[in-house]
Amino acid sequence: MGGLREVAAPFVVTGPSGVAVRTRLKGLTAGDEEVLRLVGAHLGSLASRDLKARCTDGLEHSAESWAARKRGLTGVSSSRWAGSVTKATHDQWALARRGQAAHIQGLEAGVKTVRHRLSLPVGAKGTKRAAGGYRSRREWHAKARRLRVLEDRLGRVRAERDAGRVRVVRGGRRLARTRHHLADAGLTAAQWRQRWEAGRWFFQADGESGKRFGNETIRITPEGEVSIKLPAPLTHLANAAHGRYALAGRVRFAHRGTEWADRVAAHRAVAYRIHHDTGRDRWYVTASWQIPPVQAVPLEAALAHGVIGVDTNADHLAAWRLDTHGNPCGDPRRFFYTLTGSAPHRDAQVRHALTRLLHWARSCGVKAIAVEDLDFQAEKIREKHGRRRRFRQLISGMPTGRLRARLTSMADRTGMTIIAVDPAYTSKWGAQHWQKPLTSPTRKMSRHDAASIAIGRRAQGHPIRRRTTPPPHDQSDRAGHRTVQAGPGALGREETRPRIPGPRTRCVPPDAERTRATRAPNTVRGARSDQEWVQDSLLLTE
Repeated sequence: MGGLREVAAPFVVTGPSGVAVRTRLKGLTAGDEEVLRLVGAHLGSLASRDLKARCTDGLEHSAESWAARKRGLTGVSSSRWAGSVTKATHDQWALARRGQAAHIQGLEAGVKTVRHRLSLPVGAKGTKRAAGGYRSRREWHAKARRLRVLEDRLGRVRAERDAGRVRVVRGGRRLARTRHHLADAGLTAAQWRQRWEAGRWFFQADGESGKRFGNETIRITPEGEVSIKLPAPLTHLANAAHGRYALAGRVRFAHRGTEWADRVAAHRAVAYRIHHDTGRDRWYVTASWQIPPVQAVPLEAALAHGVIGVDTNADHLAAWRLDTHGNPCGDPRRFFYTLTGSAPHRDAQVRHALTRLLHWARSCGVKAIAVEDLDFQAEKIREKHGRRRRFRQLISGMPTGRLRARLTSMADRTGMTIIAVDPAYTSKWGAQHWQKPLTSPTRKMSRHDAASIAIGRRAQGHPIRRRTTPPPHDQSDRAGHRTVQAGPGALGREETRPRIPGPRTRCVPPDAERTRATRAPNTVRGARSDQEWVQDSLLLTE
């Protein structure tokens, strides 16, 4: 089949490498909240200063400069606080570099698309693989100017990357831009200032195995008592020994609480982060730790009990169960969610949909879920789908990365195996080979349901194409060819259906008893003229 790209082989997705659980800090007094604000603001100023120094070093950063920055922060905080600040700074700078590389990739894709469309005659029609020329001379001229803007922007970003310069905003660039659109965000200047200051606080500490309860900086005992190592300028606020401040409230982790308690009791490393939700005026603490990598289940073992193919869409998950031979079993299932509202609400919607999916998979006895390895980074550029604004919003709103990460972490706890497949042609071929044959008066098939079958069959290594039924001779089953998939070792997989006596074939069952007795032969040729019918005394009826 010429013109089709090569389809990658399916693979088992590796499990999560860490765990993060969050709970609320309850029972805090006014003094506790004041101390938390002072510590967060002081460490936030040190983190801003250290981030500026790291960005100034650029590509000339070395282990010696890192150690020098840490020594400078130790005198105004502590050695452990200084280590947490410098490590967070390094991670933030690395994240900015990865974002810069993704930005360059998007600009290069945009420049390539615009150059291609400008090289075509005005009004030239495009294909499914490449866009055509622009519709008018006016649009061609506007896009020519747009090309110069993109090239200048690309050259500037490339120069910044070669020089090691990154653009980082502590507290978030989106929140910084919200300052100029307070009416649209529904915030006052005071509310924005409070959220901005809380977003720039620094209140996280890495754990250390072998230390008491796994963390010397922010310590939480198995009973839920929280104590904080105060920085050097704030040691006068300590209410416990060794310059520590113990909070009045207690914490309890509902999710994975037993696992967290076991790690704390064994003095294994646990990292903590404390943050303030200004909208609700609540304090939260997040505990995180690393888990040993679990050996991936072989693909053959994961598919031993069949698979569930899942097609990801903008508002629902379309799923269908397949047996070991690739035959769809039962009816399709759909798990809906809405991606509107705040970020926590959208995340909860995705989590609830995945929970229902995993519960259904467990009830079916299936141990593997096949999903598409989607990446819309190249499809989100403005120059490729400029006029199709609704389509760009659709693919931008699909939570592919979030859903993949959530599904992987949640499936790890339930014993499910996630298999990622190449998304090439799944919707097209699924609708071509499976949508019409499986549509019935009681089942309305959608394109997404058919795509879920294609995804599951690709994970199993079967071709997506369905077996074609030969044209029957008449309305009976005399042709008898099978369209159901069977294993290569199954006996009679290519033979016709066995002839089973019964009402369907209008044959007399072998165990049926006659209700009339006759002395005449069964054939007309051998019948005598003086035949006599005899009625049994009891009719055998069922």
